[in-house]
Amino acid sequence: MSSISDLRRILAGCRTIAVVGLSAQWHRPSFFAAKYMQAQGYRIVPVNPGVTEVLGEPCHPSVTAAAAALARQGQRIDLVDCFRKTEDIPSIADEAIAIGAKCLWQQIGVLNHTAAAKAQAAGLDVVLDRCVKIEHARLYGGLGWFGVNTGVISSRRPQQRPFGP
Repeated sequence: MSSISDLRRILAGCRTIAVVGLSAQWHRPSFFAAKYMQAQGYRIVPVNPGVTEVLGEPCHPSVTAAAAALARQGQRIDLVDCFRKTEDIPSIADEAIAIGAKCLWQQIGVLNHTAAAKAQAAGLDVVLDRCVKIEHARLYGGLGWFGVNTGVISSRRPQQRPFGP
């Protein structure tokens, strides 16, 4: 499933995103994507057993643990975003199904068709081989000249030279 209308529906309806494999290192793609989505108003729920906190949110060892923590607050995970190896996706899909997530999203380069079919059979929307940040930016106007809206590139001349007099 990757039509524009499907992606818009998913991104509009899934406001809480569990990012499985979210790194605390700012230069990693998972961090960049999660930070962008957080800035767009999405709730990011980090899932990484090796980290205690990312982007101001407590990290959880599994999707199931993250869902339990949110349930205590009266909230739920809508979308499970997978920044893991393709071989790791079946167990993540099982957890996404068990917690009642609406969508299983496999990032660019992650293509586990068996897990996707299982999630679809359980009623989840499934997105394969796409980046949630790129799709959101593409569909909602967040792309700049080089694909990121950094504000660094501009047609206006800077008032002051960045390298001295």
